[in-house]
Amino acid sequence: MTGFLDSPSRAAEPFWVAVTGWSLSARRGGGVFATLVPAAGDACLRVQVVGDGPARSHLDLHVDDIGEAAVRVVGLGAVEVADHGDVRVLRSPAGIVFCLVPWRGERVRPSGGVSVVDQLCLDVPAVAYEREVGFWSAVTGWAVRATDLPEFSYLQRPAGMGVRLLLQRVGGEVAGVHVDFACSDVDAEMARHVEAGASVVRRVPGEWTTLRDPVGREYCVTGRAPFSS
Repeated sequence: MTGFLDSPSRAAEPFWVAVTGWSLSARRGGGVFATLVPAAGDACLRVQVVGDGPARSHLDLHVDDIGEAAVRVVGLGAVEVADHGDVRVLRSPAGIVFCLVPWRGERVRPSGGVSVVDQLCLDVPAVAYEREVGFWSAVTGWAVRATDLPEFSYLQRPAGMGVRLLLQRVGGEVAGVHVDFACSDVDAEMARHVEAGASVVRRVPGEWTTLRDPVGREYCVTGRAPFSS
């Protein structure tokens, strides 16, 4: 599984290179796509120029057989949006966009450093939350785990998976995805991101800080220990 940063331009790419410490690959797909490549381990974050706003995020599920996987996830409640052959675009029951793409053998989590992108948070309206948790658990085969906060639960990722899935119960009616960093010191990490060009949206002392990148995409810096399960 990988995260995708979907942006109307390339303006935020230098920021994400700076805060992750990862390098940007050669562009592909006519200049639309690139990968943030860690020094050690397999990539789990990519960028895409989508040509419209607002800046947002989505996730890709890497599978052995895209057609077979599409039939299965539709049977679990997803709706297919587009078929591009080697990429299938779908929406979850709550409306979260995700893609099915080929698996290329990625199996090693990025390592090293005092912070790392290691979580994709699915922001799910309260009315759809229980069904959405069940959907993603069924799609991935990962067990649901509770957290200390009732509005959150996560799926227990297997060894080698670069990012895990957190699900957050939110108000309103619009579902979405955002990226989370794990770090050893939230305040220091927040300051580093602000210096690189982020702005602070809100702080939850002792837990996480929500920031906005240079193109307006929200993401979080959390107090989860880097490289934990």
